[in-house]
Amino acid sequence: MSAVQIGQKAPDFTLETTQGTVTLSRELASSSRGVIIYFYPKASTPGCTKQACDFRDSLASLQAAGYSVIGVSADSMVALTRFAEKRSLTFPLASDPEHRVLEAYGAWGEKKNYGYTYVGIIRSTVVVAPDGTVALAQYNVKATGHVQRLRRELGID
Repeated sequence: MSAVQIGQKAPDFTLETTQGTVTLSRELASSSRGVIIYFYPKASTPGCTKQACDFRDSLASLQAAGYSVIGVSADSMVALTRFAEKRSLTFPLASDPEHRVLEAYGAWGEKKNYGYTYVGIIRSTVVVAPDGTVALAQYNVKATGHVQRLRRELGID
């Protein structure tokens, strides 16, 4: 699938998470500014841990600004639960082992690393506005400093 574009209707989804079942449309109904969905390759790896902890540390101010956060990977619920507990992550981490949501958002595709090309999760962040449209879509983001850059783009800093 190709990347989602700003202004297009965001694909709705329902996934199991570390905090129960989450449906995007329900999250949007309870969020005044929107939902931040970030897609990450693998729980408990260094870059993904850094990014998740940055979201955790910024969660209160993101929520105060009207946003909720959902992390999505292809990891099992067991791995996600362990990751959330170990790192005290207080936002939902969703499991998408069949890559349906990852593909719908363009976060599953060809990647290059150290000269090798393979298919996997593209570290991405999509902000969905309360009306269900894509407000921001970023692909191939760097884990370190990403949340800080996102906060600036959303006008929180």
